[in-house]
Amino acid sequence: LRDEVSSPLLVGPDEESSPWVAEVARLAQAPFTVMSKTRRGDRDVSVVMQAPGDDWTGRTPVLADDIASTGHTLIAAARALCEAGLAPPVCVAVHALCEPDAEARLRAGGIARLVSCDSIAHPTNAIALGPELGRALRDFAAPPGTPRVP
Repeated sequence: LRDEVSSPLLVGPDEESSPWVAEVARLAQAPFTVMSKTRRGDRDVSVVMQAPGDDWTGRTPVLADDIASTGHTLIAAARALCEAGLAPPVCVAVHALCEPDAEARLRAGGIARLVSCDSIAHPTNAIALGPELGRALRDFAAPPGTPRVP
């Protein structure tokens, strides 16, 4: 993924994603934006994107969503990004609960690649959660005043 996205623009496909997309962008030292979504049904979604920022030039959009299932939200978001003149996005989903034909739909809808965390076994798994969860558990269980280990 690092070879594909050297200069990311983090994109949340809906208002729900705002807090964690902002934190991921902060950690990645990258700009971010969040779209407004209207859902009329599981397969009927539209999104509205704010005007592109000056710091978006030359960046690869990275759509970050908690769950990828039907793919309709990500497709609507990808279309909005492409209509704004940005490159086809890479999508990162925490949980890949994809329907059997969702990946093909995503590619046909303008998504360059889908990457997911290994919380649920899926062919798109590329982000291991185990090491981060292990560190978090160790820090959580440590006695008060114990220094955090990076």
